[in-house]
Amino acid sequence: MNEIAKVRLFDFRTAFDHPVTLWVTVAIAAALVVAPIIILALSRSGRINGELRKELFRRYLSWLVMVPLMLGPVLLGAFWTIAGIGLLSLFCYREYARATGLFREKLLSLVLMLGIVAVTLATLDHWYRLFVALTPLMVAVIAATGLLADRPNGYIQRVGLAVLAFLLFGTSMGHLGYFANDTNYRPYLILLVLAVEANDIFAYCCGKLFGRRKLAPNTSPKKTIAGSVGAVILTTLLVVGIGWFLFPAVTVTAHGINRWQQLRYLAMLGLIISVVGQFGDLMLSAIKRDLGLKDMGKLIPGHGGLLDRFDSLILVAPAAFHFANYIAGVGLNQPVKILTGA
Repeated sequence: MNEIAKVRLFDFRTAFDHPVTLWVTVAIAAALVVAPIIILALSRSGRINGELRKELFRRYLSWLVMVPLMLGPVLLGAFWTIAGIGLLSLFCYREYARATGLFREKLLSLVLMLGIVAVTLATLDHWYRLFVALTPLMVAVIAATGLLADRPNGYIQRVGLAVLAFLLFGTSMGHLGYFANDTNYRPYLILLVLAVEANDIFAYCCGKLFGRRKLAPNTSPKKTIAGSVGAVILTTLLVVGIGWFLFPAVTVTAHGINRWQQLRYLAMLGLIISVVGQFGDLMLSAIKRDLGLKDMGKLIPGHGGLLDRFDSLILVAPAAFHFANYIAGVGLNQPVKILTGA
């Protein structure tokens, strides 16, 4: 492993080399300080009742735990980022398996979890060809593993559930980790996660203020068309605003892109994050409605399970990765196959 790879993987001293990482981290910390003050002010003014105040504080306390758990690995280094996303993928699969009953298929679950580990290792190695190949290979392995029980009844259901699980928690979440193979992975990931979380908040707030017509009443009764449109507009503006500083003029010019093109690409990225993120949210809502569940878990007070919190990110990760990879490339200036040998 050469020095360039070591610095990216393990050197936490470079955490704030990019100003966007510093600014956004400070802004998040400031938001966590200000949030309880705003909740108390709204409560004393009578704009929110006691029950809602308790719910907001419960969610706030959850964020006090979640923010360090999400931000900490990113700041510590790419190794911890990729490992953390790998663990998140496994825990998300655990919730999915318990909700769908797939956990009863011990061999399929074992194969699937090994597949998620393989994706994590390929990501850590920066071996993109293996990373891409693992998706069709694992689909074939899962289909073959499902035959070993010699139970034709239910074959399509259990294999279909397992393939969907790998596509969501292996392939899709794996793209989030692969961002860590880029020099500027910290601001990339922080922007991506911030935009996804803000997209949910914008949709909620706009829906509460302006929402009348329901977006998908049978799938998610609380979502409105106004909330969806408001989220698209505000999330796009957020991505354009932060992205303008994330990609300075010298970097943009080096990729043969002028500033007008950059503005257009950032707007497209904002649209992708907002629209695809909302589809990710609706996807999990559809799964829960199909299973007759309110939440996928109870791990996070006020939020439900991990899947309830990170559902949007699952579909956004591959969409944002391939868009960024197509426009400017991801990890092109970094050593490849750093563990297995170039």
